[in-house]
Amino acid sequence: MSTDSHRREPQRDLSTWPFEHLQALIADTHDWPQLESVRVVAQQRAYDTDRSRDARRHWAELSLLANRRMLDSGVEGSVRELQQEFALRTWVIEHLGPDDDNSAWNPDALGADTLAMLKLSPSDAAASAGNWSELPIEQIRELRRYKNLTAHLERLIGHLRPGPTRDLLLLWIETRELLP
Repeated sequence: MSTDSHRREPQRDLSTWPFEHLQALIADTHDWPQLESVRVVAQQRAYDTDRSRDARRHWAELSLLANRRMLDSGVEGSVRELQQEFALRTWVIEHLGPDDDNSAWNPDALGADTLAMLKLSPSDAAASAGNWSELPIEQIRELRRYKNLTAHLERLIGHLRPGPTRDLLLLWIETRELLP
């Protein structure tokens, strides 16, 4: 008989939980797998076309909150969580409409947030990508990181106001094609 059996709670089916319970779980846990489960459940509910637009936006906000808690509890600057955030925000902008009063759903804010994660210029990234196979593995990983962090740009670009952010993101769309 194992004495450890009382230490771990059985896996809970979070897909049956109401919004308020999932929200409370996010606030009370730092457990990455639980946060990931809440993120996925909330995102699935945001995608559910049988729900109202407001309800879907509400679920998307919960998914984003769980994702940001994962980012806070994980590796600094985790590309996976950042990419998930950018993808969800773009999806909401595309399918539920932008919201200039909420920075999460504001296309220009998303464009600025994306650029804040890209330390290289598009021309520097393109120059490095030209001989990427000869680069040290760390630099190849960095170029892959940029490619992943710009995956949403083609869907976002049409929602951006003309200006320097949009212009720079257009360059990143072109550069992305060159990245490993």
